[in-house]
This record gives sequence, structure tokens and C-alpha cells, in this order.
Amino acid sequence: MKSPRTKAQSSQGHGKSMTNPKVGLSMLYCLGQPFKKTIDEIPKAETKYIEIVDDGTHALNKQRVSMLKDLGGSYDLRYTVHAPFAGVNIALPSKPLLNAILRRLKQSIINTSVLNAQSWVFHPGMKTGISMFYPGMDWVRNLENVKLLVKFARDHSVEPILENVIEPFLMKNVDDFKRFHNESDEDVRMVLDTGHANISGGTENFLMEFSDKIVHIHAHDNDGKRDQHLGLGRGTVNWKNFADLVKKIPGDCIITAESVEYIKESLEKIKSMIV
Repeated sequence: MKSPRTKAQSSQGHGKSMTNPKVGLSMLYCLGQPFKKTIDEIPKAETKYIEIVDDGTHALNKQRVSMLKDLGGSYDLRYTVHAPFAGVNIALPSKPLLNAILRRLKQSIINTSVLNAQSWVFHPGMKTGISMFYPGMDWVRNLENVKLLVKFARDHSVEPILENVIEPFLMKNVDDFKRFHNESDEDVRMVLDTGHANISGGTENFLMEFSDKIVHIHAHDNDGKRDQHLGLGRGTVNWKNFADLVKKIPGDCIITAESVEYIKESLEKIKSMIV
């Protein structure tokens, strides 16, 4: 049986044409600077849809959540939170390490809930240096812990959304996501990451196969080989095909610029594609 959908999921509205996509901005480009840089930059953003990166020296805590809530109230912002990802693997074979990671991710979900963010973006598990000794264990652990995190998020009124990634992650391409949905009893929505899909050869395939599950898009560019987070149009992503296909996504979707350069230019390109 599928788990009950959150309010955010229920509002997606299957069967509707995508008439009003939203343009968002990820604060990833500020990650290497003090957290105050994020606080200073958010009011300058030409959008009210902001993705906060809960990682590194920008890890969320009570004080930072309070600051972001105050800022959100002043500027009528809508937040999404990206879960910690550096060194995070929800398919680890080591139970003590895995439990520590799950505690960190659960705290991220709690902070997302307190922030009243619309959704929580997280990565699937990945292979390790000892995966060859435990065939299939990575995938089983991934399924188990996606289910665990999805339930925890929904119990805290947060919509969890799963992102496509690249090697050595377990869920990279359309076939991986098809397998996941066939084997999982959770109706999990997804984030389409254009840069990751460009490396895995499937940006258009994702848009065609999972238009009913994509509720968020990370838009950035690369050379098709490395995850560079270039400005839109600075790499090899076919943005014309993307623009044609993204308009067929039913319901609302936030297309978030996740570049670490040419931020304003990337936002303008997204706006031009969805007019």
C-alpha cells in the first residue's frame, strides 16, 4: 500500500499542463563562504523560491533556522532544503556509521520542518569499496533507508524528494529509477538534476519517463563528463530540448538554478525557457 501523500504532494495535480512553473535559486554558490553570505545574498535574489544547502559550514541549527524564518517572513520566501550530501551514504554496510548518518539526516528533516520549507531534497545510497563482497546489499539498504527517511519526513509534514545522481551512486539513470519504483512501495517524487542527467545520458529520458513524478529541477550545466555546476548554456546540456519537454510536466514545478557561476544569467535563461 502506498503511503499517504503530504499536502505538498497532493497539490501537484496530475493531468494538468504545466502552466505556471516557478524559478528558484540554490544557495550552493555561497557554500564556500561564511553562512552570513547566504543571509546577505537571499534578499538580492530575483525569486522567492530559495533552496538552502544544509551541509558543510552551512549546516542548519536552531539559530540559523530562526534567521532564515525571519528573512522568509520579511521577503515572502518559499524554502526548499537540500539534505547533507558530503560523505553521506544511506546504503553503507557498516551499521554504526549508517546510524550516525541517519541521525544527521533526521535532524536535517526536523530543521526543514521547523523552517516550514516546502520540501527536502536527498540523495540515494552509493556503492563502496567493499560492495563486490556483498552483492545486492547496497540496493537493499538503499530501499530500506529511503523508506525510513520518507516516513520520517512525512511524519514531520515535510515532502521528501529524491535526486538522480552519478557514479558511484545507485540511482543514476531512468532504468535505476524504474527499478526503484517497481520494488518500492513508497510513492516518492523526484528532483531532476540536469547536470547529473547530462553525465548519465538521460536528461530528455527523465523528462519523458517521469514527468508525473518530477516536482523540482536542479538546472546547471557541464561538459558531459564532470559535475561542474556551470552556468546554463556554458556546457553541453541541450536546453532547447529541455525547454520543450519541461512544459509537459503536469502540475507545478520549481526550476532551480544550481550553478556556482553566472547566477543572474542562469536565472534569466530559465525565465526565458518557461515563458
